[in-house]
Amino acid sequence: MTTTAIVRTACAKVILCGEHAVVYGRPAIALPLAHLRTRAAVTPGGRAFHISAPDIHAEFDMTSDATRPLAVLARLTFELLGQPPIPGTLTVASDIPPSSHLGSSASVAVACARAIAAFCGHELQPQDAGNLAYEAEKIYHGSPSGIDNTVIAWEKPVWFVKGQPAEGGNSPIALLDVQTPILVIGDTGVATPTRVTVGDVRRGWEAEPGRYEQLFDQIGATVIAARDALQVDDWHALGAHMNANHALLQQLGVSCHELDHLCEAAQQAGALGAKMSGGGRGGNMIALADDEQQAEQLRVALRNAGAARVM
Repeated sequence: MTTTAIVRTACAKVILCGEHAVVYGRPAIALPLAHLRTRAAVTPGGRAFHISAPDIHAEFDMTSDATRPLAVLARLTFELLGQPPIPGTLTVASDIPPSSHLGSSASVAVACARAIAAFCGHELQPQDAGNLAYEAEKIYHGSPSGIDNTVIAWEKPVWFVKGQPAEGGNSPIALLDVQTPILVIGDTGVATPTRVTVGDVRRGWEAEPGRYEQLFDQIGATVIAARDALQVDDWHALGAHMNANHALLQQLGVSCHELDHLCEAAQQAGALGAKMSGGGRGGNMIALADDEQQAEQLRVALRNAGAARVM
């Protein structure tokens, strides 16, 4: 165990294609956003393991508030290491807005698990960090797919199918040899927790399983087509598949006026494709640009259309 503060970080993420259907076994593609990060620091001292998250005005001890997501995460991390809880303070700060569908909760969980492990003298493998974060994600979101904690823990583009191991092990299938597309992200400024839309889709699926399974199949087909376009750098085809994915998500009822408005503004400004990204009914949309000059045009168009911020 170290006697000085230990800091570890984790990135944000964006879903390129496949959200919601991925919960039901269809594939999805996610990309890491390295420039947006969560920082978790563990400082030794005190009589218990204390957790401080000033961004969300949370202060609690691991044992006194044992059911909170970060308390569960801390307990499971110590258990994985075969280590009893060590007195100290875990402090969390993040650049990622909560409920923006950029993976805020998964990023917090991965950073915290990494910091606790490092405090105990260990470095977590990506698979372990992702598995620990998934346990916290289940408390945050109810029935998450696992894609957020996976792409954030590995910090690589991933092809993800829930419950399906990759060749050679349990890691996600990483898209190691693809060129990352130029994406402009527009934030609606509307914060809607992922659990709300995930829960609504679940209720819709339970009421109309045939209709929803057909939509999930169509989304899965667009994801496969998007992967094929991504692997050969066919940005025009990728954009068309993104547009198709957004239209299907509209049919699922998880888009909203603000997201649709920003997508339309991006398309009118020349985007190759535009779609909501993440849980929906707020949060962010993504627009695909052909080059940096077009990306700047999209940034301007999204700001003029009322985006709360553009990345």
